[in-house]
Amino acid sequence: MFRGAVPLIDEMKPIKTILSLFAVALTVSAMAQSNEMKVRMNKVGAEIQPTMYGIFIEDINFAADGGLYAELVKNRSFEFPNNPLQGWNVGGRLEVLADGPFERNPHYVRLYYPGHPHKHTGIENNGFFGIGLKQGEQYRFSVWARIPDGDAAGRLSVELINTASMDEGQAHSTAQITVGSKEWKQYEVVMTSAVTDSEATLRIFLDSPVTVDIEHVSLFPVDTWNGHKNGLRKDLAQALYDLKPGLFRFPGGCIVEGTDLETRYNWKNTVGPVENRPLNENRWQHTFRHRYYPDYFQSYGLGFYEYFLLSEEIGAEPLPIISCGLACQFQNDTPDAHVPVCELDSYIQDALDLIEFANGDVNSEWGKLRAEMGHPAPFNLKFIGIGNEQWGPEYPERLEPFIKAIRAKYPEIKIVGSSGPNSEGDQFDYLWPEMKKLGADLVDEHFYRPESWFLAQGARYDNYDRKGPKVFAGEYACHGAGKKWNHFEASLLEAAFMTTIERNADIVHMATYAPLFAHVEGWQWRPDLIWFDNLRSMKSCSWYVQKLYTQYKGTNVLTLTDMSGANVTGAEGQNGLFASSVYDSVTNQVYVKIINTSDEIQPVKVSFDGLKKNEALKGVAAVSYHSDDLDADNTLDEPEKIVPKTSDLNFEGKVLEVNVAPKTFMVYVLQK
Repeated sequence: MFRGAVPLIDEMKPIKTILSLFAVALTVSAMAQSNEMKVRMNKVGAEIQPTMYGIFIEDINFAADGGLYAELVKNRSFEFPNNPLQGWNVGGRLEVLADGPFERNPHYVRLYYPGHPHKHTGIENNGFFGIGLKQGEQYRFSVWARIPDGDAAGRLSVELINTASMDEGQAHSTAQITVGSKEWKQYEVVMTSAVTDSEATLRIFLDSPVTVDIEHVSLFPVDTWNGHKNGLRKDLAQALYDLKPGLFRFPGGCIVEGTDLETRYNWKNTVGPVENRPLNENRWQHTFRHRYYPDYFQSYGLGFYEYFLLSEEIGAEPLPIISCGLACQFQNDTPDAHVPVCELDSYIQDALDLIEFANGDVNSEWGKLRAEMGHPAPFNLKFIGIGNEQWGPEYPERLEPFIKAIRAKYPEIKIVGSSGPNSEGDQFDYLWPEMKKLGADLVDEHFYRPESWFLAQGARYDNYDRKGPKVFAGEYACHGAGKKWNHFEASLLEAAFMTTIERNADIVHMATYAPLFAHVEGWQWRPDLIWFDNLRSMKSCSWYVQKLYTQYKGTNVLTLTDMSGANVTGAEGQNGLFASSVYDSVTNQVYVKIINTSDEIQPVKVSFDGLKKNEALKGVAAVSYHSDDLDADNTLDEPEKIVPKTSDLNFEGKVLEVNVAPKTFMVYVLQK
């Protein structure tokens, strides 16, 4: 049968109807997929502790010597045990002697005239992967020296050199020092670098026929953090200050325990004059054969006094960790590696003396030392950690006498115990009840885990026992499965995990990412928060996640749920969304954090319940943190490649409707 025009037009009507219905269905479907949340504005929740988001340093990855501690000379006191001249190149006539002026650093070098006018005695130091110098910057060279024989003065020539220079000479900056005393004295001179060189060398010549002894050879930038003489590297300390951390945990980590008890971190060796602080073997020197650094030691130039001072200057509460008498249990599986419980008295006394050093009156033994070092006022220590990642019954039986002694003398000090090295499992389940039984104030949890773990932990603290110790999430980082390095996706999942920390501020009082620093030529562990070379530094994507949480920390939790009343934790049916909300009583602002871990745009509707009839919130800003390349991170060449972006939030009302892009961390700032 022939089908003409009219019948064809008539048949178009049902097609149009179908298309119209299909469009409606799409609209309904889109609305159904909208993720509805509500924030309870009429009931301000738990207080967020000032210590909630902090930092943790361990001297791993050359974080201290060669990093934050701005000393540019390696083995400055000639104390490396297997070779006192390790780190030095030498020529001419010299010898190493061991009856020097500093009891705990007895070695020094005697420089002799080489016996011929065309021969030279000299030593040179390459620092930590080279010595970083900036053109026009000043550097303070100092040395303890004497003339051991005769009355004539000796002379030293000090040079900053570029061994690869194509100029006629290698030296670009020089200075002379006259040594005129038979007694040990410290000499110093300030030199200005004529060039920028990331791998310079320090060279010292004996410049006279007179023998000269030298000890504690040092080179520091004059421009250090807060102008402290021979202090901290300015850009690295500034990166810590910029985080506005509420807590500073130091000095470790596994170095607190030591590979053996002889090499544990002993805080008493880290205070007093730096010239007499003894060298310590770094536990990370030989831990990994695939990342082996036989010249990695601790000078203790960055010691407990410096850590306390830095805590004060960046506005963070100090949390020192001390040994409980257990050597690293990962590296020791026999009881004789540890201190017997009956022999812990000196370790317990170390803990009590540390509190006195931090808080004691200037007339007390250790308070007097603090004052002599330049800080008469107490550091106002409130927390102390006993042990690091200990486990098994041997830990609580050693922790108990520490707690009793500290409670008896310093009942105001809060004590941090440990739940072991794992985020769950037999040891974790054993230690938590033990910490509660012993009366620890906080329990330190550690988790270096892959993506799947972080995606599954959005509700981790929602059902914790509210009557026991508080939680310290002391070491955490997302270690990608098959890609254990810094990259944006790992930081995004850390942001998602942090919603359970924020939501549960009544039970979680502290949290610190780890590790903190890594030298690009000397790392053993990654990912890390801040990377650096000899002249530059870079804040990782994880640093920016931490910054967003500290910047928008708020003072109190606000309850945020989906429409069923469930917390938004990335659970099934929540489309990969994690969320939390806080109120800031100082700014009278509300901060809503939403992390979309899915691959799709997620429409989100947030209702602010409990506002008065005529009350409305006003948008202030929308902060977006996103990268199209999930495997990318910032670099030393592109330090701001991936940074948060802030835009105006044009909103006024009680219901905020937004579209959250895939793989994005959003912070919405609203004025109440």
